[in-house]
Amino acid sequence: MDVVIGIDSGTTATKGVAAGLDGELRAHASVHYPLLVPGPGRAELDPDRVRDAAVEALIDVAGQCRDGGHRVVGVSLSSFLHALVPMDAVGKPLGPLVTWADGRAGGQSEAIAARGLAAKLLARTGTPVHPMAPLSKLAWWGATEPETLRDTPRWGGGKELILSGLADEAYLLDLSLASATGLYDIHARRWDAEAMEIAGVREDQLAEVVPTTRRLRLRAEVASAAGLPADTPLIIGAGDGPLANLGVGATPAGVAAVSLGTSGAMRTVVDRPSADEAGRLFCYALTEDRWVLGGAVNNAGSVVRWAGQAFAGGFARPAAEGENADEIDAALLIEAQSAPAGSEGLLCLPYLLGERAPWWRSGMRGAYLGLGREHGRPHLVRAAVEGVCQQLALVRDSFDAAGIQVTEVRATGGAVASELWVAVLAAALDLPVAVADTPEGTGLGACLLGWHALGELPDLDHAAALVDIGEPARPDRANADLYRHQRPLIEKAAQFVAELSQSLSSPHSVAPRA
Repeated sequence: MDVVIGIDSGTTATKGVAAGLDGELRAHASVHYPLLVPGPGRAELDPDRVRDAAVEALIDVAGQCRDGGHRVVGVSLSSFLHALVPMDAVGKPLGPLVTWADGRAGGQSEAIAARGLAAKLLARTGTPVHPMAPLSKLAWWGATEPETLRDTPRWGGGKELILSGLADEAYLLDLSLASATGLYDIHARRWDAEAMEIAGVREDQLAEVVPTTRRLRLRAEVASAAGLPADTPLIIGAGDGPLANLGVGATPAGVAAVSLGTSGAMRTVVDRPSADEAGRLFCYALTEDRWVLGGAVNNAGSVVRWAGQAFAGGFARPAAEGENADEIDAALLIEAQSAPAGSEGLLCLPYLLGERAPWWRSGMRGAYLGLGREHGRPHLVRAAVEGVCQQLALVRDSFDAAGIQVTEVRATGGAVASELWVAVLAAALDLPVAVADTPEGTGLGACLLGWHALGELPDLDHAAALVDIGEPARPDRANADLYRHQRPLIEKAAQFVAELSQSLSSPHSVAPRA
């Protein structure tokens, strides 16, 4: 069978998959690397490791395809959004890859908002002003190391870095990743002059923006190592969020995708770039004529992983022989099912890594509210799961406020293997939630976009018929009513905790050395 290989570069692993035009996966590989936290507020990756991991995943999947008798007709790329890395003129990294989770640009984000520019920038660029965005990261870098900002030949993110290892083309960036930088005018389709001025960066330091379907050419040495013909097309691809919608078939009107991995997001597809007047939703490109509206949350499966490390009594121990962290997470979630919906009055603001949607405020911190002696570990874990799902429900409420109707949700990611996660999500959203049969929705989305770029999948909405989806979980009516009643309390509590957090946070930050 002919297949397209999708390379999905994520924050903790690069995954490779191969899929035919029928949407069936024929091969899979993962290459892991650590998220580095060298200091408060910092969240970085080793850029050389990320770039090399893409090559390793490609070689592994290509070998599996060859062994299985499949012919690789293209390679398509996915990358995490909102990263920033300084590079030299030929794409060699000059410093760490600063990820979306890095919060050191909080002061710059607040300063931009204080000048009354946030709403105008969001309307033009589709990206909220937030420490996650390269716009704020560059402004912060300029405030701490202005000479580095000025003299670095190239500023890029995950996709530019990966292309430097896989492609022999000029300095390019796809429309999807560009639309998530906060520096690109999604309506005029050019780098935004005011945003660049705020960031302190010149247009010649930024990549040329091209459609997500642009065909490139694999480096000769990479094609040879993977055993692929030298003329195998390399599709530049898109960002991981928009591709996750495609990979679970959530492209028709009324269908939303929810990703629940380390972090989470809820997104729906529209036909043109659109600005949310309330400033709660982002707008990123999938292709030139398909755009994704939604909101991302910083914390999802990570809160359960944290619970296993933080709460005493069995699960806090190091994994025993033959036991891994995923198994500990699963045991915690099963235990949490013994706690009732609402966790007996315990609310969790699960902002361990800060928070993004729907408020896009820097410096958010987590909290448990209503804690009493009656609460045990099951309540603490369940409340954390409920807190994440309630945050996604606030995104869904933002859809309603913007006049966007959602009637169905398709979910993907490691967390949806848990019955508790799916049941709480369905009740919080008050919508049926169907789980995609494949956990590799983003990688599959990259494959399908590759087929589209090759002219074999003209209608992206056809992906909805290709993706296998299980029977949807229906919301429990009593639980849905309970969560709806709680959400105004969560919004009120989050506002108070955000103000308190400003007093608790350290005023010091340290710039990464380039």
